[in-house]
Amino acid sequence: MDCTRCITLENSRVRLRPLEASDFEALKQIAFDPEIWRYTLTPAPRDNVALAAYLAQALQDREAGRRYPFAIIDLETGRLAGSTSYGSFALADQRLEIGWTWLGRAFQRTGINRAAKHLLLKYAFGELGCERVELKTDARNHASREAMRRMGAVEEGILRSHCLTQGGRRRDSVYFSVLRPEWEKLRQSVFREFDYRG
Repeated sequence: MDCTRCITLENSRVRLRPLEASDFEALKQIAFDPEIWRYTLTPAPRDNVALAAYLAQALQDREAGRRYPFAIIDLETGRLAGSTSYGSFALADQRLEIGWTWLGRAFQRTGINRAAKHLLLKYAFGELGCERVELKTDARNHASREAMRRMGAVEEGILRSHCLTQGGRRRDSVYFSVLRPEWEKLRQSVFREFDYRG
């Protein structure tokens, strides 16, 4: 994936646009809640310095082609709601990952996450020609696992002691996937409300 391209995606609920350094002030309004970082590998930003470092790392990752971070914009309020990314690119194998996703507390359980996943899956299968899209989460994150199941991703199994967390715990990671043959059915069922145009 060409991480130098400016990719903006939009449906009836959210806009995904490139995360930028200028998003710092908007991120400050939602990012200092440690609960939203509970299961992430990224340490919870507790002050402006840590948040600036988080943002700088995301932008460096894009420049290096490691991942493509998006700002999630809630179209109902116009506010920045959080961030998500494409990453783990293996485009020769027609595969990538959707991850690094977090939402401010006020935007959770509002449909924004599902709307963002709709856009990312649609672009991955449509424009990028993917055959497989991967997602993963901490095995302890039952809410995230349930959300992935509800959107139609298939749970594939657990990689034991997969990652070292911010607190030093060895994390078991649960992998999910959506395959190209499954996408159209999901698009017309799970994601049908988000400006489905055929």
